[in-house]
Amino acid sequence: MKINRTCAAFAAILMLALAPLSAAPVLAQSRAVQSGPIAAPVQGSAERQELAPPPGVAASAGAMGETDHFSMVSMFMRADYIVKAVMILLLLASLWSWAIIFNKLVLLAGLRSKARKFEKLFWSGQSLDELYQQFAARNDHPLAAMFIAALREWRRAFEGGNPRESMVPGVKERIEKAMSVTILRETDGIEKNLGLLATIGSVSPFVGLFGTVWGIMNSFSAIAARHDTTLAVVAPGIAEALFATAMGLLAAIPAVIFYNRFVADIGRYVNQLDAFADEFSAILARQLDEKAGR
Repeated sequence: MKINRTCAAFAAILMLALAPLSAAPVLAQSRAVQSGPIAAPVQGSAERQELAPPPGVAASAGAMGETDHFSMVSMFMRADYIVKAVMILLLLASLWSWAIIFNKLVLLAGLRSKARKFEKLFWSGQSLDELYQQFAARNDHPLAAMFIAALREWRRAFEGGNPRESMVPGVKERIEKAMSVTILRETDGIEKNLGLLATIGSVSPFVGLFGTVWGIMNSFSAIAARHDTTLAVVAPGIAEALFATAMGLLAAIPAVIFYNRFVADIGRYVNQLDAFADEFSAILARQLDEKAGR
């Protein structure tokens, strides 16, 4: 009986000694589930640390970093000689068109201002001889030039005295011809370089398109030579090509807009000259009839 009790006590002590060892893995597993992985970083610096890209991605990312921004100067310097020639040609055409635009804006504004002042002075009640003496030396706009030409022809009809009634129709016709020729001559001067502006507006997009096609051809050639279709290879040539198209549109759009505006403004000014010519011709014809009937 003592041996049995001794064995039972020894077995109980052994079980109590082995119980913590058998419960340790279970306790550790439960703690791992509750608190997360032991090797996970818990410091703030580890959370802010950037991860390095894979070796194959690093090279392409660096290449893209170098070419993700294109300035005008860099695209021009990388372009082919033909594309450079196209860009220079379009830049010169744009500068030339803007020079014509500013010149026409100033010219038409000055002509309209001088025409208003002349008509105000003409209808103010001054005699034709006074106006002739005032504008004979400075007929610096079409309205004054037309007035001087008509009045000069009218004076020639009275050099030998009052004209006879049979001469009056010929004098009227010569006065009208003198004013018509003056209007045509002055209109040609006003419309000078408008044809060039129309040419720039119509041709520049096609010149830019030629540069675009050439740049895309260079891009395909680069792809074929490198056997690579990544964006770093294709993007520079496409950007240069599209830049040539943009320059063509930059030269063409203002030229077309202002060409249409100038044509309309010149048309209104010519109508003003024609209206004044009709009124002045009627005044001179009436005086001719009065003087010839005496």
